[in-house]
This record gives sequence, C-alpha cells and structure tokens, in this order.
Amino acid sequence: METLLEKVEAALNTIRPYLEADGGNVEVVEITETNIVKLELKGACKTCNMSHMTMRSGIEETIKRAVPEVTGIEAVNPHTH
Repeated sequence: METLLEKVEAALNTIRPYLEADGGNVEVVEITETNIVKLELKGACKTCNMSHMTMRSGIEETIKRAVPEVTGIEAVNPHTH
C-alpha cells in the first residue's frame, strides 16, 4: 500500500518534466498530520514571478486530483544560509 508521500511524489513526477524544462523543480518538505502538503519550489521556480500561478494551477491541481485525501497545499521557501 502506497503512503501519502509516495502518492504525492507520483503525482509530482507527472509534472516534473515541465518544471525541469523551465529550469525548476519542486520538493515535498513535509506532509502534516492534517494532510497539508508543504512544498518547496526549486531553481527557476523559486524566483519566477509566475511561480504562484504555477503552484496554484499546475502543482496543486495535479496533487489534489491524484491524491484526494490531501487537504491543502502550501509553498514554503526555507532560507538558505
């Protein structure tokens, strides 16, 4: 039986080629006890002014369609030191 993380990763793998084509990627940081997925946008996705729209339309829709038990998606961008 797949874990929630495995299901989310499988969903993200369907759109990663498109993100990578634009020099970006996305990484699951955490899945909370209430099934909120926290994602970090990487590379070009982090600084792209379209990243908010990408997050909402592409990534969020893909995850929610594939993994209905997810209750929400949040973008987090930890500061690198």
